[in-house]
Amino acid sequence: MSNLLKVIRERHSARVPFDRKRPVPSTALEQILEAARWAPTAHNMQNFEIVVVDDPVLIDQLGDIPTEMSEAFIRENFQQLSFSEEELRARKVGILATMFPPSWRTATPDMEAIARERGRGSLHDTIHDSPCLLVFTYDPTRRAPASEGDVLGLISLGCALENAWLMAESLGVGLQIMSVFSGSKVERAVKELLAIPESLQIAFAARLGYPRDAAARAKSPRVRRDVKDLAHHNRFGKHGIG
Repeated sequence: MSNLLKVIRERHSARVPFDRKRPVPSTALEQILEAARWAPTAHNMQNFEIVVVDDPVLIDQLGDIPTEMSEAFIRENFQQLSFSEEELRARKVGILATMFPPSWRTATPDMEAIARERGRGSLHDTIHDSPCLLVFTYDPTRRAPASEGDVLGLISLGCALENAWLMAESLGVGLQIMSVFSGSKVERAVKELLAIPESLQIAFAARLGYPRDAAARAKSPRVRRDVKDLAHHNRFGKHGIG
């Protein structure tokens, strides 16, 4: 049990470029997919399909797909930023601003200037030389019974992702979620390139690989709220568990 908690605590988003010349072994991929396969899903619907992409030519073609960062993302992103490690450790939530371009690293950003600077990018900006991608899809018509907005189905997707992520962590494989794959324009282009049926939707994608800079992970501190801050014992507001 202590080993499982250790993997859970060490799981992280690998927001660094990967070494494209170092592929993810097929044995590791099989274990990651096996972990996803055994994820709990609402009514055992197993409401996901995973497209594994490790063809370098295909990854390059995906990378050429244009992307555009929405103003909503830019504005709401700033609400989650801390501008020093001390601030991040004190808040215990959010992420460090140094993960983003220099123009973003200010408490009073010029939104219009940032929007002009970002302009239109491509999936290359997100894929970062990854040797392998996992594209998670689901069928929105297969709703979990009596689940408003298919919340249970979406939770099931999250369980599959978490299982895969923990297995990747245990194997020393870096993983980062790429939500941009579910954007309407990007999704259409990705589905066409990967021959994904129109009836399926892309929930998210994950990039897998090994960081080019082995020390990169240590540069980003990881924080969480304490149990006493998030747990309420018997009645809301009575913090802790006894």
